[in-house]
Amino acid sequence: MEIEKTNRMNALFEFYAALLTDKQMNYIELYYADDYSLAEIAEEFQVSRQAVYDNIKRTEKILEDYEMKLHMYSDYIVRSQIFDQIMEKYADDTYLQEQISILSSIDNRE
Repeated sequence: MEIEKTNRMNALFEFYAALLTDKQMNYIELYYADDYSLAEIAEEFQVSRQAVYDNIKRTEKILEDYEMKLHMYSDYIVRSQIFDQIMEKYADDTYLQEQISILSSIDNRE
């Protein structure tokens, strides 16, 4: 499994997990976050390996579709980069630093 794809799926999952079904959440989390194999997930849920594979592929597409429409992850990346640049450029401005920290904490709420 490619590390870039794993990282992207984990990030998209963090943003859009609440929009998935319980089964989709379980399969994606086990496969990407917990590094289970298709066979291990199939055994856990007493389904075929092919059923797990199909579900994961469908869910990957769903997550990518959500991102294409909502841009939550890509917007988060851009905001983070801008915050970092501001924090670096205005390191001595404590008021601005505090405000950026507040905005950053909004993005990082669970």
